Amino acid sequence: MTISQKKPAGFPKGVRLLRHADFERVYQQGRRHFSPSMTVFFLEREAAGGPRVGLTVGKVLGGAVARNRIKRRMREAIRTHLSPLTANVDVVINPKKSAAVLETEKLQAEIERAFAAVQQGKGVITPSRAKAARDGDPGKGFAASDTPRTKAKSR
Repeated sequence: MTISQKKPAGFPKGVRLLRHADFERVYQQGRRHFSPSMTVFFLEREAAGGPRVGLTVGKVLGGAVARNRIKRRMREAIRTHLSPLTANVDVVINPKKSAAVLETEKLQAEIERAFAAVQQGKGVITPSRAKAARDGDPGKGFAASDTPRTKAKSR
C-alpha cells in the first residue's frame, strides 16, 4: 500500500512581507479590517506577484514563547488559506490577546473571512489617510491649516 504524499503548501519568502518600510506603508496608507481576534491591515499595490503577508505580534501578547506560538499558529492558518487570495495586495495581520487561546478551526475560519474581505477590498480607511483625503492633501496627510501658527511680535 502506497501513500500518495502531497508537497505541503509552504510560506515562501515571495509571499511574506519582510521589509520594515513595507509594513509602515501598509499601516500608513492602507485599509483596516477588524475581527474578534485580529486586525488586518491591507494595501493594494501596483506591482504584480500576488499577495504578501506579514505578522506583527507585540510584547503585550506575552513572553517570547507565547508570541512564537501565536505566530506559528497564524502562519499555518495563513498558509492553508492563502490560495483564494489572488489580489496584488500587502497584508499585515496584528493578532489580539484572544488569538492566543482561540481554537485552531476558529482561527483558520477567521483568517479565511479576513482574506475574503481583503480580496473584496472591504475595510476601513486608516485615520491618517482619511484625514488627508478630507483635507484635500494626498501627500503628507495634513493641511496647511493644521500647522501651528505664531503671532508676530509688534514693537
